[in-house]
Amino acid sequence: MSIVIVGGHDRMHCRYKEICKRFGCKCKVFTQCPANFKNQIGNPDIVIVFTGTVAHKMVNVASDQAEKAGAFLKHCHSSSACALSDALTEYFDQAN
Repeated sequence: MSIVIVGGHDRMHCRYKEICKRFGCKCKVFTQCPANFKNQIGNPDIVIVFTGTVAHKMVNVASDQAEKAGAFLKHCHSSSACALSDALTEYFDQAN
C-alpha cells in the first residue's frame, strides 16, 4: 500500500512517515514542490492533500495524478498528525 502526502509542515515529515508505517503503508511526503513533482508522485493507492499548507499548483497536479492512478483522494484542511490518522482510518474502514 503506498501513500502520497502533499502539503503539511516540514517539521512533521518524520511524524507523517511514522503514522503511515503504523498502518502498514509506505509513503512519500511532499511539503515543498519539487521541479518534477508530476513524475515523482508515481501510482499511489492513496493521495492525501493538506489543503491549508499547499500551493494550488500542487493540489491540481496531485488531484490529476490520483485520478489517473485510480487512487483514493482525501483533502484535509488541517495538516496535523491526527488529521492524517483520521484520513487513513476512514480509508481502511471503507475498504473493509
